Amino acid sequence: MSRTIAIGDIHGCLPALDTLLAAIRPRPDDTIVALGDYVDRGPRSREVIERLLELRHQCRLIPLLGNHEEMMLQVIDGQSQLYVDWLLFGGEATLQSYGTVRPEDVPSSHVDFLRNCRLLHESQRYFYVHGGYLADRPLDDQPRDVLLWDSIKKRLPGPHCSGKTAIVGHASQHNGEIRDLGYLKCIDTWCYGVGWLTALDVESGQVWQADKNGGMRGEG
Repeated sequence: MSRTIAIGDIHGCLPALDTLLAAIRPRPDDTIVALGDYVDRGPRSREVIERLLELRHQCRLIPLLGNHEEMMLQVIDGQSQLYVDWLLFGGEATLQSYGTVRPEDVPSSHVDFLRNCRLLHESQRYFYVHGGYLADRPLDDQPRDVLLWDSIKKRLPGPHCSGKTAIVGHASQHNGEIRDLGYLKCIDTWCYGVGWLTALDVESGQVWQADKNGGMRGEG
């Protein structure tokens, strides 16, 4: 049976991602929805993107754009006034992973991958966004800034008018636990800190978690 698995904010934590994928063992008929924030903060952003590029050949990968990728692309596109802000926002670690201080040195295949990330993914029972949403507006009419930058820590939306369950990231849960409100599940569990990278099978409810060093939760 095919699965739909959402993965929270990776933030350059390649060992965590590799551990989860080894446990999940993606199959060609599986769908993996990555919720954005692949880069910044953690040390191995370049390798995370390379791993996601490889993953496209193992299953159906649906990568969403995160606010960190949004800022990275803006800097690459020449918005130099954002350069220092991005570095302080975690971009310095990303450039170090590429062995450069020049955003324009990021490989074009990686830039193209980020440019083709979606803002939202919708299925029959669920929808997936990086940040937040407006509960009373249709999913095809959501503001870009809300989808990328809204945090449920600052503005908690109610159930969406579609009746679908929201799967979101961006708002790191420092207790390492999924925030489950029934109509909304936040699976950003602070991997780059002292939490976990979380993967959730949205239908079965199965959860996998690994820390930034690649340790599986519940093992050892």
